[in-house]
Amino acid sequence: MTQAIDAPFAHRAVSTPLATRALLVAGAAAGPLFLGVGVIEGLTRNGFDFTRNAISQLSLGSPGWIQVVSFLLTGVLITAGAVGIRRAIGHTAGGTWAPRLIGVFGASFLLAGVFTADPGAGFPVGTPDGPATLSAHGSVHMLSGMVGYLALCAALLVLARHFAAHARRGWARTCRIVPVGILAGFAGSATTVAAFTVGAGLGLLMLTAVIARLAGLTSTSER
Repeated sequence: MTQAIDAPFAHRAVSTPLATRALLVAGAAAGPLFLGVGVIEGLTRNGFDFTRNAISQLSLGSPGWIQVVSFLLTGVLITAGAVGIRRAIGHTAGGTWAPRLIGVFGASFLLAGVFTADPGAGFPVGTPDGPATLSAHGSVHMLSGMVGYLALCAALLVLARHFAAHARRGWARTCRIVPVGILAGFAGSATTVAAFTVGAGLGLLMLTAVIARLAGLTSTSER
């Protein structure tokens, strides 16, 4: 029974067209790229504090173009991953809505790159130490992130259905639990920005793991 259930996964890993596999690999790279750039920038930018400032604020100041490019490139890679998911599982359970929702998530990064966050909490250096004053572009930035991550949470729940249909109970369970962690991190941002960063990072890393699994880049023995 186990071998019969596992067969579609093993077959897909072998028969996935090169173009589809390339799209999935691109999508899997999005999270590590964004988080890697954010951590490096956060550790090297004068005045930035992960406990008080959001990674989005790294788009501000003269070196801010680096984070803007990171947002835009991440959005493109996630969108590519969504196309790859559509090609890979489009005719299976969850294969219709998961790529659409992940596409919304990718679009949210593109918007967040164009509409930057507001300065606040002492960053960039010279900014008053209080909370950020919400501007029009800052509102779009915040709203795009909120909609994007809600779409990601929904996509993971849809993908849980896909994994459950293929008897991947561990993956299905994780896809149901992680959205709770993401939302808890966002709720905790009222206390510390670090909670928001952890929640957002968790979502990106889970998306990377799921896409890598769909691309056949992880062990087929996993449950």
